[in-house]
Amino acid sequence: MTATIPLMHGLVLAGTLFAIGLLGLLARRNILYILMSIEIMLNATGLAFVVAGSRWNQADGQIMFLIILTMAAAEVAVGLALLLRFHHQFKTLDADAASTMRG
Repeated sequence: MTATIPLMHGLVLAGTLFAIGLLGLLARRNILYILMSIEIMLNATGLAFVVAGSRWNQADGQIMFLIILTMAAAEVAVGLALLLRFHHQFKTLDADAASTMRG
């Protein structure tokens, strides 16, 4: 017998994770923390899809989670490349230093 998580508990957990990611995105100025906050938000949406798909016994939530994981992997690859270039150019990871970028 498999134990299932109630729909409301899963969605509350996903909403809490999304709120933590959004708070980290808005509060932090370090680019690395911003990327990690976006990653938390993507995982929260994936969790919401999986919980909802499990509720209605559909595989659609798992398929959407695979798409979200693919998008998160692309975000990490591009984000870390930009992060390395930004650090090489400005010697800091503070997002406010980007305001000095021209052309």
